[in-house]
Amino acid sequence: MTPIVEQALTLWGMDSAEWSLVAARENHVYRLQIGAKSYALRLHRKGLHSDTALRSELQWIAELGAKSVGVPTPVPATDGRYLQLLDGIQVDMLDWLPGRPLGSTETGIDHSDRTGLFRALGHEMAKLHEVSDAWTRPGDFERWSWDRAGLLGDAPLWDRFWENPTLSGEDRALFTAFREKANNHLLQIENQLDYGLIHADLVRENVMVRGDKLWLIDFDDAGFGFRLFDIATTLLKNLCEPDYDALQAALLEGYRLERALDTEHLDLFMALRAVTYVGWISSRMGEDGSEARNMRFKDTARKSLTRYLG
Repeated sequence: MTPIVEQALTLWGMDSAEWSLVAARENHVYRLQIGAKSYALRLHRKGLHSDTALRSELQWIAELGAKSVGVPTPVPATDGRYLQLLDGIQVDMLDWLPGRPLGSTETGIDHSDRTGLFRALGHEMAKLHEVSDAWTRPGDFERWSWDRAGLLGDAPLWDRFWENPTLSGEDRALFTAFREKANNHLLQIENQLDYGLIHADLVRENVMVRGDKLWLIDFDDAGFGFRLFDIATTLLKNLCEPDYDALQAALLEGYRLERALDTEHLDLFMALRAVTYVGWISSRMGEDGSEARNMRFKDTARKSLTRYLG
């Protein structure tokens, strides 16, 4: 990737910047340092999003930031464009945010005021939804949809979870029964639910914290979806925390300080979010750590599905 990075530095007028690779999963992310300022250079995984979808993401983030939602600021290249194409690779740049992640899968939540932070996170999530609803999107705006088809259709965004190759016969029956019931349930209520642009991946690693200030990063999975899906994503990753009930209450309280939220169908969306990970891991079985993640995802999904199905 070195030639791509060097070409990008020229396009952004930062040839003298020092740089290092900091993440290499869905995207390759490099930290650039030029003087006292730092930036995040993103080289996007081929085939994940179209050029239009990535430009839409950057326009949306810029709007959120302009309305005081805590997000990174897109940095245009010298030609004024946010997105560049270099040897077939989509490249963009964001400012580097201060602070550290809220936590990780391995370490849990890394903050002393846990409920206070979750209250702030709920409020920031609600602001994101509120600003997104008020925004007049460009005519060519494009992002994928976590709608009923994207979650439960024949070609879900994150693969066919009910066909994960490691499912036992019992698991397969459970997941298939859930898919049928959840689809019927969602068909009945989807027009009544709060739906619009969502982040879709507000897990601990994607919330940067510095003091009492937080920022929401990594909009790779963002698009259209049910607002309860955003809530469920954050809650699902904290189910094993000893103070989970307090964290859930704080998140919902913070959200409701900004906008209304009906949680009648939260169990459905906790289960829907849980099965997406079982689908996502299906095509990644050869990656380091995939076996442990797969086991964890299936275990979480079993519990969520059993609770939902009663």
